[in-house]
Amino acid sequence: MFDSHTHLDYLEDPASARGELGLSGLVCIGANLEHARNAVALAEQFPDVWATAGLHPTDTDQDSPELRTGIEALLLHPRVVGIGESGLDDYWDASKRPQQLAAFEWQLELARCTSKPLVIHTRDKQGQESAHRGVMDVLRNCPGVQVIFHCFSGHAGMLEYGLERGAYFGFAGNTTYKNAAEIQAAAKAVPLGHLLVETDAPFLAPVPKRGRPNRPGYVRYTLEFIAELRGLEVSELERITETNARTVYQLERA
Repeated sequence: MFDSHTHLDYLEDPASARGELGLSGLVCIGANLEHARNAVALAEQFPDVWATAGLHPTDTDQDSPELRTGIEALLLHPRVVGIGESGLDDYWDASKRPQQLAAFEWQLELARCTSKPLVIHTRDKQGQESAHRGVMDVLRNCPGVQVIFHCFSGHAGMLEYGLERGAYFGFAGNTTYKNAAEIQAAAKAVPLGHLLVETDAPFLAPVPKRGRPNRPGYVRYTLEFIAELRGLEVSELERITETNARTVYQLERA
């Protein structure tokens, strides 16, 4: 069982979170330079942890030549297996779109040059889709980069576009929520070979842990929920999603 997207360094005791509930590996996401360095340190310490390095769209006020140099240096590390998370976020402050776009396009170019997958964050205000459409517009200019739509929202247009592109789709704990019909429909529609499970810990804890800080091992609850949705044995989906994570991140086999 593999958690394809977590913020392990945000947890009080990262070491204790590894291996819970049968977890065999995880990718710790570097959302800015500080957290990317923390992620790399954890990946150096633990053989079942890998890291990404990038700049989250809500952290783009930190963007600078020095930050970019630091991120680019981390991408040379052998335990760094992806870029991001990057993307667009109009939920909090749509006025930041120009700096978000600049950071997104820079990271997309890094992904193209390094052949590492780009982890994409997309968030809109309820009932809007400006960030989703913006992400797709940017991606159409760079068709050769492998992308992961992290914490996939179920957006129908992005689902169609991602399927055409051969993207991977990460499903987090919010897939298990009662009001998540669009996400659940997408979790049934994505081809098994492009489906990932994730926690985004410490955020978005799944049912039955909703309302508590999320942990990487809680990915099991999301996996079990999706297995039931799709009529699969949990062990089969566990194998498939771990294989997918190791494939997209170009990891050695377990």
